[in-house]
Amino acid sequence: PTLLILDQEGNEHHRTVGFMSAEELIPSLLLGIGNLHFNGNDFKKALSSYEKIISDFSESDSAPEAIFQKGVSLYKSTNDPKLLKKAYEHLQDKYPVSQWTKRAYPYRLIQ
Repeated sequence: PTLLILDQEGNEHHRTVGFMSAEELIPSLLLGIGNLHFNGNDFKKALSSYEKIISDFSESDSAPEAIFQKGVSLYKSTNDPKLLKKAYEHLQDKYPVSQWTKRAYPYRLIQ
């Protein structure tokens, strides 16, 4: 099975392919909703979805991406690059082998 999160125009914002356990369904949907808002530059709504994943579903497969996207959303809404570094540090601490930690790796250099 494939789960797609689309906007009103049919643009795809998130895709999950394959079987998903019940514990992963809600965080995956929240991630898709957050990404839809992120791509629409509505960072306040995006942050709400990402923070829900981080607080309530921290062990889910969606959590590392939510932390990464939260950091980028905060940066885009405040222009404070230190928030990107903070996201990297959170990822490095909790999910050191995640692809999202690797993507955030350059943020470690932010002063």
